[in-house]
Amino acid sequence: MTTRRRTALVTGASSGIGRATAIALRDKGFRVIGTTRNPATAPTIDGVEWLALDLESRDSIAACAAAAGPVDVLVNNAGESQSGAFEELPLDALDRLFQLNVLGPVQLTQLLLPGMRERGHGRVVMVGSMIASFPLPYRSSYAATKAAIRAFSTAARPELAPYGVWLTTVEPGSINTGISQRRTKYVAEDSPFRAECDTVIGVLDGKEAKGISADDVAETIVEAVEATEPKSLYARGSNAPVVFALRRIAPRGVVETITSRMFGLKR
Repeated sequence: MTTRRRTALVTGASSGIGRATAIALRDKGFRVIGTTRNPATAPTIDGVEWLALDLESRDSIAACAAAAGPVDVLVNNAGESQSGAFEELPLDALDRLFQLNVLGPVQLTQLLLPGMRERGHGRVVMVGSMIASFPLPYRSSYAATKAAIRAFSTAARPELAPYGVWLTTVEPGSINTGISQRRTKYVAEDSPFRAECDTVIGVLDGKEAKGISADDVAETIVEAVEATEPKSLYARGSNAPVVFALRRIAPRGVVETITSRMFGLKR
């Protein structure tokens, strides 16, 4: 790398994990660019610059990448949380979720990778979720998006690693960022799935209220950014070392049953 100050672009940096990550990278000496839909209403964070980014708009994504200039670290954090009965998920809502959580981050990454590759150094962190590894009933759409973004990252690692560019995924478990209040929910009042869905989401909300902090996740993201050869996957929270060990040794059906029962389903 040259003596140019390293630049990190963090999407969704106005709150939660994004905000904590922007601050943590700033404290590590990075020039930090945060994104938000409307920079005019972004919070003032010392040492953080702002760019507009609407992940639903391909033009906005292209404009953000162009305005950012050379980027050494990309943290794809922005996205949406969603819940609901599989049978009742509106297709328009699924289109939106996959654009926000998968296709938008993929496009932004594609635009920034050539510069990283040409400079011989880069880090891309996909902020996923442990739900990708442990899918949860009534969270099928969200689990699918997080599994998809991890698959992009994992599969592309060997393509970029020879150029000094490393892709990795950070999967938080339950995290207390207030996301429970912003989660979109699709289940009808008279739905046959309503009671079960409410039970699962109620347990989930309780776990998130007691979950790890955004700062904890940011610490893991910085660990991945600073590693010489970042791991493919980092998990933090929700007893990650124990549950991932269980996933490796227990039959898939057993893990699925345990997961369902942990969230109030008796089957």
